[in-house]
Amino acid sequence: MSLAWVLHQGENIVPIPGTKNISRVIENIAASKIALSADELKKLDEIAPIGSVKGERYPEGNLAHIDR
Repeated sequence: MSLAWVLHQGENIVPIPGTKNISRVIENIAASKIALSADELKKLDEIAPIGSVKGERYPEGNLAHIDR
């Protein structure tokens, strides 16, 4: 469902999901066939509005050096 949401964010947004499992590839392709309604998109935006995610991308000492 999250990949379907990303696909609904505009034509200039292209998700690049990674996987090592063929069943996940099939699942990711299926996300392109999910049509989310305007009401569903609105509800998802209410759950996680833009700017609501805070904090570091990676825990300090783990992969934090990547964003520097």
